Amino acid sequence: MNQFMGNPTKKLPMIERDGWLLPVEKELTARHESYLRALREIEKSAGSIVDYANGYRYFGWQRDETLEGWWFREWLPGAQDVYLLGDFNGWQRTSLRLDRNPEGVWSIFLPDAMYAERLTHGSLYKIHVHGDNGWHDRIPAYATRVVQDEKTKNFTAQFWNPVPFDWQGDRPIAARSEELFIYEAHVGMAQEREGVGSYAEFTEKILPRIREEGYDTVQLMGIAEHPYYGSFGYHVSNFFAPSSRFGTPEALKTLVRTAHELGLAVVMDLVHAHYVKNLNEGINELDGTDHLYSLPGTAGEQPYWDSKTFDYGKEQVRHFLLSNVKYWLDEFHFDGYRFDGVTSMLYRHHGHTDFVRREQYFDEEVDEAALTYLTLANTLVHDFRPRAVTIAEEVSGMPGIAVPTADGGVGFDYRLGMAIPDFWIRQLKEIPDEQWDIHAIWHVLTDRLPGIKTVAYAESHDQALVGDQTLAFRLMGKEMYEHMDRASQSPVIDRGMALHKMIRLVTISAGGDAYLNFMGNEFGHPEWIDFPREGNGWSYAHARRLWSLAENGFLRYSYLGAFDRAMLKLVRKYDILDSGYAYNHLMDTVNQTLVFSHGTTVFVFNWHPRNSIPDYAIPVPEPGSYRIVLTSDAPEFGGYGRIDPAVKAFSFSQTDGDGSTRPYIRIYNLCRSALVLTKINR
Repeated sequence: MNQFMGNPTKKLPMIERDGWLLPVEKELTARHESYLRALREIEKSAGSIVDYANGYRYFGWQRDETLEGWWFREWLPGAQDVYLLGDFNGWQRTSLRLDRNPEGVWSIFLPDAMYAERLTHGSLYKIHVHGDNGWHDRIPAYATRVVQDEKTKNFTAQFWNPVPFDWQGDRPIAARSEELFIYEAHVGMAQEREGVGSYAEFTEKILPRIREEGYDTVQLMGIAEHPYYGSFGYHVSNFFAPSSRFGTPEALKTLVRTAHELGLAVVMDLVHAHYVKNLNEGINELDGTDHLYSLPGTAGEQPYWDSKTFDYGKEQVRHFLLSNVKYWLDEFHFDGYRFDGVTSMLYRHHGHTDFVRREQYFDEEVDEAALTYLTLANTLVHDFRPRAVTIAEEVSGMPGIAVPTADGGVGFDYRLGMAIPDFWIRQLKEIPDEQWDIHAIWHVLTDRLPGIKTVAYAESHDQALVGDQTLAFRLMGKEMYEHMDRASQSPVIDRGMALHKMIRLVTISAGGDAYLNFMGNEFGHPEWIDFPREGNGWSYAHARRLWSLAENGFLRYSYLGAFDRAMLKLVRKYDILDSGYAYNHLMDTVNQTLVFSHGTTVFVFNWHPRNSIPDYAIPVPEPGSYRIVLTSDAPEFGGYGRIDPAVKAFSFSQTDGDGSTRPYIRIYNLCRSALVLTKINR
């Protein structure tokens, strides 16, 4: 029995560390015990959670070498009749009837003697289901490949039985033991050409680029099949099928293996918060009821996303989702997950409220079944692949979300610091930078609990979509189309580039334990994302990335890209992400100057639009001499070279107002610029 069960005097470690949680100790302990009970039930039935999550090895098409043929199985408890049809039987809807067992699993066996020449690799198929909603041709929930007909646009499942992929020599990346420099990418729009990019193109052209830029982790969006391309992959229809619009499953496996060869971890954006309503493509009403994978009625809907939610308390649904978690790790060797929409999963209001009271994390609006499921999912990931990483997109601040399960938490390795990009949006939209409050900047960047690892990022992929704006576009607007050439003069561009560099550097150096960037934002990509739709004439003109802007040698985008590379190199060299919280040395509100350090590496940010101060004294962590290792005003980053990087600063003692004596150095405190210095070790 777990040490916390049956022992009311034993506190969960997360409560012992955080006195704020003492008033809700009972609730947190009850949650942990609920998880332990669910885990014990799983272990009792299957031996381990890893062995339990094998739905993809039972449902769908499964080879039986003893009987020499193929089994097909699908869980459809509410169905009245189920048939299998495809090109292997001339699409006859009612010739191959499945048999139902007491648990609602329908199955049929196709012997080689009859079907070896007809049921072949690439065969198309569906199931014909008779339920309360009538007769429908449907795609099975465990389909591993789904393709779209170019003419009719209809999606159909495909029998996929290739030569087994050669994983020999593949070494998944130990993402949990590394600093995470995450490059978020979308395979389809990663190419410069107009059209849908492929796994193969991404492997050949984009993976080396990501590695050269200095990132060590690729976070892939839109992998699971989704009928609407413009959903960014967040309205999933087929949870076990990699999107065929980008190529074959083997091409995706090649992508992952190649990434590993380059030293890149590959994290999948996993969408378990909801699924599409579509009957033609997805799992909604698959057995004829509205509560197969969801709660019945409106309780099973996500009204803000026009989609369906999962019933995390139903054992068969939990088995489906956990099997999906293991599937991508097992079959495709992903190195972890970014769990999308965790806040929506946790609350019946889906996070659409202001979180101002501790009680809101424990009231009737919390979906306790979802919490149990997420804790089990993290247990499964780390049991099956101990060095895999899990990241929660969670904005409410749910206690324990990124605390190990053994300590009473939900078990995510990281949470996304979603307040940071929201803060920068508000700053740029509502407050002139002449009035920016450095105390507010510092507070937002450092407002996280000790021991809770956070992924910091300056802007999200949503900001790049039509209707919103990236940081670069908010800063520079239409000037980006007229004055980004190196010969042009523009105070708007100068200001925008200066702040773009500063925002990113302060975010990565003070905002968390990992860093994320969406593709193209590192060099200030000017074009918004607009997927093909009726309103734009089904154009791909804006569903791509214009890498040439940063590579042609004539435009200033290359300066921002160069700064991003230098920034990542510096942060990695001086172990900034691993060093924990930054230490605040100075908050000069008059000159809008913020000074902090990691170890003996000192960061200086002067946000003031005009005040440049020679011989400006700043405190430093230790006495000694300091040299400049990065300045945002360097010519190679599009600056004016007003700071000489060869100049060294020597410390002197100075007594502060409180009577303490500290080491100081003097610098040229240049307006709208960032400066990084480090102590010279002799």
